[in-house]
Amino acid sequence: MAIYELDNHHMHDFIHETWLRTERQLLRERGIWGPPRGSSLDKYQLDMTEGPLRMRIKMEKNDEFYQNYPYRAKADLRPTKYKSPVSRDSEQFHKTRRLESLIEDEQNQPVALPVSTDTSIDLDQDLSTSENSLLTAPSLLPRTSCIPRSETIDEEELMDADHVSASTDDIGQSEASTSSQSESNLEESVKTSLDNHQTLTRLLDEGEKIGPMFRCARVQGLESFEGILLLGRERYYILDGFTLLETNQIQDIDSIAEEYRDPIIPRVPHYTSSTNSSAATSSNSPTKKLCLKFYYDDIREVLKRRYLLQPIALELFNSDGRNVLLAFPPKNRNKVLTKLMSVAPSLTNHSLHSVAGQKQSTKMEQGSGLISSLISERSVTSRWERGEISNFQYLMHLNTLAGRSYNDLMQYPVFPWILSDYTSKELQLDKPETFRDLSKPMGALTPERLAQFQRRYKEWDDPTGETPAYHYGTHYSSAMIVSSYLVRMEPFTQHFLSLQGGHFDLADRMFHTIKEAYDSASKTNMADVKELIPEFFYLPDFLLNTNKFELGEKQSGVKLNHIGLPPWAKGDAREFVRKHREALECDYVSAHLHEWIDLIFGYKQQGKPAVEANNVFHYLFYEGNVDIYSIDDPLKRNAIIGFINNFGQIPKQLFKRPHPQKKVKKLDPASSAPSPATQSVSHYSVSSDRFFFSNPECLKPCMSPLKELQESVGQITQTEKLTVLAVEQHKILLPPLYSKYLAWGFLDHSLRICNYDSEKALIVFENLESGEILCACCPNTRTIITAGSSTVVNVWKLSDSRGKAVAKLRQPLYGHTAPVLCMAVSSAFNILVSGSVDQTCIIWDLSRLRYVTQLANHKAPVAAIAVNNLTGAIASCASSWLYLWSVNGELLASVDTASTGIGSLQINCVCMSEANEWDTDNVIITGSSDGVTRMWSVELIKQSKSPFVNRSKLASRANEQTKSLDHPELASLDSTNPMTSVSSASEEFVDLSSDALLRSQSSSTQSVTSSLSVGRPVPTARRTLSVQSEDSSTEEGRVQPVPAKRRTVSECNWKRQLIFRSKLTMHTAYERKDNKEPAAVTAVACSRDHRSVFVGDAKGRVFSWSMAEGSGPADHWIKDEEQDSCTQCDSKFTTTNRRHHCRNCGQLFCAKCSKHEIEVPQRKYYKPVRVCLVCYKTLKSHT
Repeated sequence: MAIYELDNHHMHDFIHETWLRTERQLLRERGIWGPPRGSSLDKYQLDMTEGPLRMRIKMEKNDEFYQNYPYRAKADLRPTKYKSPVSRDSEQFHKTRRLESLIEDEQNQPVALPVSTDTSIDLDQDLSTSENSLLTAPSLLPRTSCIPRSETIDEEELMDADHVSASTDDIGQSEASTSSQSESNLEESVKTSLDNHQTLTRLLDEGEKIGPMFRCARVQGLESFEGILLLGRERYYILDGFTLLETNQIQDIDSIAEEYRDPIIPRVPHYTSSTNSSAATSSNSPTKKLCLKFYYDDIREVLKRRYLLQPIALELFNSDGRNVLLAFPPKNRNKVLTKLMSVAPSLTNHSLHSVAGQKQSTKMEQGSGLISSLISERSVTSRWERGEISNFQYLMHLNTLAGRSYNDLMQYPVFPWILSDYTSKELQLDKPETFRDLSKPMGALTPERLAQFQRRYKEWDDPTGETPAYHYGTHYSSAMIVSSYLVRMEPFTQHFLSLQGGHFDLADRMFHTIKEAYDSASKTNMADVKELIPEFFYLPDFLLNTNKFELGEKQSGVKLNHIGLPPWAKGDAREFVRKHREALECDYVSAHLHEWIDLIFGYKQQGKPAVEANNVFHYLFYEGNVDIYSIDDPLKRNAIIGFINNFGQIPKQLFKRPHPQKKVKKLDPASSAPSPATQSVSHYSVSSDRFFFSNPECLKPCMSPLKELQESVGQITQTEKLTVLAVEQHKILLPPLYSKYLAWGFLDHSLRICNYDSEKALIVFENLESGEILCACCPNTRTIITAGSSTVVNVWKLSDSRGKAVAKLRQPLYGHTAPVLCMAVSSAFNILVSGSVDQTCIIWDLSRLRYVTQLANHKAPVAAIAVNNLTGAIASCASSWLYLWSVNGELLASVDTASTGIGSLQINCVCMSEANEWDTDNVIITGSSDGVTRMWSVELIKQSKSPFVNRSKLASRANEQTKSLDHPELASLDSTNPMTSVSSASEEFVDLSSDALLRSQSSSTQSVTSSLSVGRPVPTARRTLSVQSEDSSTEEGRVQPVPAKRRTVSECNWKRQLIFRSKLTMHTAYERKDNKEPAAVTAVACSRDHRSVFVGDAKGRVFSWSMAEGSGPADHWIKDEEQDSCTQCDSKFTTTNRRHHCRNCGQLFCAKCSKHEIEVPQRKYYKPVRVCLVCYKTLKSHT
């Protein structure tokens, strides 16, 4: 083929792929030509981007779902032993699909792929064929087969706006040394170089200069993609589908004949499902060319890794959560690592920011002497011992240090089974029998099964002498185990099918219930000793069959669908994950976790201690026992690789001595189950009973402002040095030092960066937006995001040009149809959430700068947004409504925060507590136009049997309560007991659990006493119980992802709701007569240690409420100067007749009227304190 024809061919491919990407953006949900709402048939898959604590919880749209699982008519299905991969939604998608194309083509028709009866389907070849078929989305361009898969470039390769062809001179320099070639070879080399450069140069940045190049293989799941690693000036590139010849020429792998290829990773044949063997990529299938680009400044860490038990790999961790595992030819890894270290000087070497939890130079086992403890860097183990990090975080660090990787299913992170009780209705964490024995491996938990394993070890006799004795021929973690756990969620469904030969396993062998899986691994199955994976502690999505796969029917007649959960999970996958995580962090597990670590990562992993602990596995599971590159016999080499691929790998041994025990509080055996408030685990080195959200009633206000600004407070933050900073509205502080702020809202529409202390403008950007800037945010030092009246969200990249700061538009994000009022960014999850007058929020992916999904059906323009950096939960506020969403856009709960008679209410600001994410006491804090700061918690509430509520009767009771509150002097118990009123009302509305009822009663008491103090009724029944679950918007609710009501494992009487916890009213609330200068709350924030709450108002004042030690005024106390006589007897206060606050209601009384003393547990007074007569009678009746 002539050079001109090759150039033309590559140019055609490039233009076609570029247009396809543009078309997807135009036709997506809320795109320019796309639908306003997504379809209920849209499917999602797990986004491999890691969030905090290396958790992967984000989902992304799966555009290839219906190509992988096409509709098959019943007439085309042949009876087979195994279940073919089919989704129940495929038929509906096939029937309802409408093709809307501007360019008609007779080929643009629905295609149903034939079903093969061969169980050893080459899935990679099948996927390649599917991609060459028509895409299922509406199309502007006919999907022809003019582009083979080998020439396609994934959409990740165009993440920036500037992708112009670079000069080929830089690359051509590496090919100058070809003088020894023959004339014909030289001519062919030139042609090949030109051919490849037309493809490569379009992927590089403009003017890019390429330095060192290395052959590599990118490992992802079960597959490996050979390519090259290019080191540029500011970025490094990973290009799949190319190889580097000995002459430094870049060659397309598909253009090299099979017999002349020298693969980095030896390939093995594709096996059938009967042997559960390797799913290595077929060498005959064309290679998909994926291009990844990362800045050197974004490299967080580079760790040495092994692949197939060989020390040949590196794992690169990037700050945006996208990580890559690269395997290199033998003996090349250290050379690549040296080059990376030289070009990326910003690599993290700080224990607090390291993915491994400690510096690479830090020893895992440190000396116990005083000198050693003083001069050595603290290890992650010592941090865990002191309770500075959680159990989950420590296990993730150990997995990372031991070489376990999400990118390789053969050495996936491993977590322990921690519970043995999967039958009780309530999980009792104070009973040892609730837990699994962590000192024993799974195969040794039952005496009967252990005896058989011990007999195998003692009687083992290998005639060849190659295989030593072992207890277990299977492993606790393997690609099949991981895939079987995650089979209901893509892309792991594809991995499972690849291992199974293209079909699901028999229903009786599939992962179906938690209890059955534990029983199989602990006692009933001799071939099963599996442990868990991290997803059991943070990801509820894998427990749900949202893709509606037909998984088959068991012999008992049970059809497989969602995972069966234990009764204590209340039929809710999120509740199972939360309680499972709570159990992991409880004191019992903390006190025994070191025993399990000894088995998996410690001294009982190998040698004599492993034999004594019944913890010996097949020798091929261990590192160092085999070198696949030294085996000449291809059959033997393939057999060993297949064994390693399918049966697992032992983690790297981290400890040679017994692991130290964590320092935990000793529990009284007779005490009740340890609640999160008694646990010693904390991300902030503070026991969680010191967190303000555990006891919000104990918050005590400061009596004077911390800061006073000139205008309304717009943002409050606390630095690492615990300094409180605040700026006005239309300003945001710039992380990480917060010594500067970004300001907007000027008449010239400029954007300015100013010094915080001097307020002097340092940089001024003009003519950035086409309209008025209404909001802005700054995720890092190089990025600014603005939005406003233009409805467009603009992402700007800050750079230095000739000594002058320049803001360059990186990407405009289109989706809103009305001005954007607010934005919130989460650097932990790399997402941006924007709220608009169009009554919707949109979630954007900041790593790829693309649309993710929308949060629809707000009842008013969205005025405030907050993102939880630990869980990814999103809180949005519209008028008086508060909404809570998952990071994937699932509506969890909503509530109208307005009270009867309060008039129009607007929530101006919102934030969330971010400590101990498993703790249900965590709160959402809202600040409103009435000057009240309210706190809300999420709980599962048991509903009444009747789905209908007699709202007129409930309102009548609320009105009766309101009338009684207008006369606080009435001492009748029936008329002044808020607990009685709320309880009777709740019987009509919800059947609260005991904890929730106590909380609502406490909140009700505070509401009543607050209304007494100002002479204004606040109907507590509605405030406490006026909640809205995810069923509030059924027809108009968000369509995708699937609403919570469709994702419920079983129909049950438990609903997730927002429950009122407490409120802060001093200084700002209009409802209090003793507030001389009330004002709307415009900013709220939590302190870093979660012991204080900061509130800013429209007058520019910043107040704080803290968990202060000792006595002091509480928030509900009436100020002394506001009342000069006793509330009950009306006697005047004098120097002898002193004022006394009732510790319960906060009213002022004389000594005679407040002489009664009693405990007030709702306000954490566990010793008798002064109360008034009314409160005394109320509390006494409930003692």
